Amino acid sequence: MAENKVKKLKVAWGITGAGDKIAEIIETMKDLQQQCQDAVEIDVYISKAGDTMLKFYRLDEELKKSFAKVNVESNANSPFLAGMVQSRKYEFLLIMPASSNTVAKLVNGIGDTLLTNSALMSLKAFVPVWVMPVDYKESVIYTKLPNGKEMKLRVRKEEADQVRRLTATEDVRVFENPQKVREGFLEWLKTIQQ
Repeated sequence: MAENKVKKLKVAWGITGAGDKIAEIIETMKDLQQQCQDAVEIDVYISKAGDTMLKFYRLDEELKKSFAKVNVESNANSPFLAGMVQSRKYEFLLIMPASSNTVAKLVNGIGDTLLTNSALMSLKAFVPVWVMPVDYKESVIYTKLPNGKEMKLRVRKEEADQVRRLTATEDVRVFENPQKVREGFLEWLKTIQQ
């Protein structure tokens, strides 16, 4: 008897040039992929800055080994992610981590990179965009460098204000950290499967 193959839902995961929490983010996505492998397929899209950052952290090869489809930006329209999200190939676009540069561009409607262009095109087509900014709220944070040392950084009021503005954008869901994304992802999948 032939087995009925259930069509998997597809999610596009975009990585920008922000390095904060990148190892935790990759582990979170690998865990979600494993946990949801029968229902969801995750395709990875890396901005040019994200590609540089992943190489700096020596995580580029791990990412390629862990996910079947990993695409690196050539320009703002290549690969043609904007067309794929608009034609609803993906349920939503997740940008994690999102640099403060990416957040500011989204808030101000600037689509000059693969991920900002695709996010803005997603929103035009009523396709949700999920974003996990690294500069979520005003604070002092410590980020881990590739050599294991910590670097102290300040999240300024200006960056936090951009995140607040993004949170108010229709069809955009903003998350504070990878754990919140995990919870949102599993909640979304449960709702879809009901």
